[in-house]
Amino acid sequence: MFKGILETIVTNCSGGIGAVLMGYDGIGIEQYSIEDNSLDLNLVGIEYSNVTKEICHTAEILSAGVLQEVSIKTENYYVIIHSLTDEYFVALMIERRGNYGQGRYLLMREAPALRRALV
Repeated sequence: MFKGILETIVTNCSGGIGAVLMGYDGIGIEQYSIEDNSLDLNLVGIEYSNVTKEICHTAEILSAGVLQEVSIKTENYYVIIHSLTDEYFVALMIERRGNYGQGRYLLMREAPALRRALV
């Protein structure tokens, strides 16, 4: 079920490369990537889970509210991390020429289905 939802997000996002559903503990649940993707999505998820955990902790210390989304822009990619629960998040990788706004929309649209599947 997770793979189908992740596939929907990636294939409907212009420039989508892959998506990974992961726990904040760095344990991957599921991933989907396009065939010619050379990135190790599991490694991407593991490394960004550590950063995202720290951001969650900082938001808590500052009483800023619960983390909803983190965006990372590098020379080659956008990475959008969307929090699903206090234990899980989904990360979407998009080529820089891709549609960042469309990726954010698709993550928000599919987040309820991912949450339901996690139960």
